[in-house]
Amino acid sequence: MPHSSRLFSFGICFLLLAQLCLAQELRAPATAMAGTSISLSTAGSGSATLYLLGPSSALKKTVQLGEDVTIPAESVRSAGRYLAVLCSGSCESASFFVTAAAPADISFLVHPSRVPVDRQNAISGAAFIFDKFGNMVFSPLTVNFQLLSGKSEINSRDVPAHDGVAWFRANSGKQAGPVRVVASIGGHSTDQVVMQVASDPCNLRIDAQSTAKNIVVQTQPVHDCSGNPVPDGTIVSFTRRGSDGVSTVDAPIKKGIARAEMTPSGPAVVTAASGVVMGNEIHVGH
Repeated sequence: MPHSSRLFSFGICFLLLAQLCLAQELRAPATAMAGTSISLSTAGSGSATLYLLGPSSALKKTVQLGEDVTIPAESVRSAGRYLAVLCSGSCESASFFVTAAAPADISFLVHPSRVPVDRQNAISGAAFIFDKFGNMVFSPLTVNFQLLSGKSEINSRDVPAHDGVAWFRANSGKQAGPVRVVASIGGHSTDQVVMQVASDPCNLRIDAQSTAKNIVVQTQPVHDCSGNPVPDGTIVSFTRRGSDGVSTVDAPIKKGIARAEMTPSGPAVVTAASGVVMGNEIHVGH
């Protein structure tokens, strides 16, 4: 090989080696956890300026080449990609990712706030998992959901979280009253309250009594099919069918009973209904 060719080859190798050395002048870990200090290694001698750019912070400091540089924990609290740039004559860069810390907070949404008892898939909720710095935690986790009525457990299940979110659907219980819906992970939990209310009336029964001027019809205490008293204000429709036609009186339930007065006009049949539920028939004036 001619002498000039050997010199050219040597020059190319020297440039490649120099670039390789420069590329190794600044090194950073591939990943780190939010809220923990990070060590960057440098090569060379003399002073340089380090710039750190992150999702919600920026840092500038003078460093000594050849020494490790510690990035304080408070500068890497936000999860995401960080870029470190080291400048001394020329600039070199290295990037790394900061992941969320351990779960510390749960944002919990539950729907609806009121629900009839004994309904399939009537209650739904979603839990969003965050660390103590407000970063969403994307690592594989399991959230426990519980439905509690007083001290009794209605439902409990473990649900894997996907991309920081876990969700569920559950049946409502059979007893009217407040129900606590709890989402928990590790030692952290949060809850919401859902009010379970009586469902539609069930086994509607009526009685009738004749007075000097009217027929008084009233229901027996109205309950749903699970035995919960139906709320006052629920409308019961009393219908009278006789030779003179049909008449209807709507009456609200008060203290568990609906009551109405109807004017007699010969024999008739009186019935009652609430929603889609029909009651028994009573023959009056026969």
